[in-house]
Amino acid sequence: MAVFTKYETQRRAAERNRTAILDAANEVFAASPSASMNEVASRARVGAGTLYRHFPTREDLILAVYKHDVLKLVGSVDRLLAKRSPLDAFVAWFDSLAAYVRLKHGLGEALHNAAAQKAIDETYAPVEDAVRQLLDACVTAGAVRPGLQPGDVLLLMGFLWRVAPGRAGVQQGSRVTQIVLDGIRPRRAAAKLATAGVAGTTQIPSRCRGGTGG
Repeated sequence: MAVFTKYETQRRAAERNRTAILDAANEVFAASPSASMNEVASRARVGAGTLYRHFPTREDLILAVYKHDVLKLVGSVDRLLAKRSPLDAFVAWFDSLAAYVRLKHGLGEALHNAAAQKAIDETYAPVEDAVRQLLDACVTAGAVRPGLQPGDVLLLMGFLWRVAPGRAGVQQGSRVTQIVLDGIRPRRAAAKLATAGVAGTTQIPSRCRGGTGG
């Protein structure tokens, strides 16, 4: 029994250290994609040995950060829908997803193509499920039309991680998001907006207008 208790204590400590490293790496790499492993260890307040036991290479760490953040975002859908209207939650969620994908692209030099593709493949199904949940909420609220496929919408919204960085990119992202929303809203609502001459007036959440969250 004492051996089991010791093992369980060590396991929990290891899990805490791993989470601390991932959170620290997220912050450090967002500030500087070229940051060193030692900087991550320092921010996480763990020794270099602990860091390398969990993540033997920088690539291992970068891929783990990417998967950790995307899956954390997937788990945020319920909270977003509780605080925002479905359409605002949809836009805010994709804005955050784009930030994670852009972080991965910014660290691309450290990744082998096969390793990066594996990370994307492993997170695709949960991301698609999250998009389905957001679409279902939007359909129920009458904000988008029924029958949309999550994979199609995910592909369509992929423009968000292709826009240029900086203010100009944020502004372009808001404009293109507007075009997408006009294209997926219920057809009758879209027709009324077009007739009234106000197509494209859906309000983008202020956080999305002002910049991309990390």
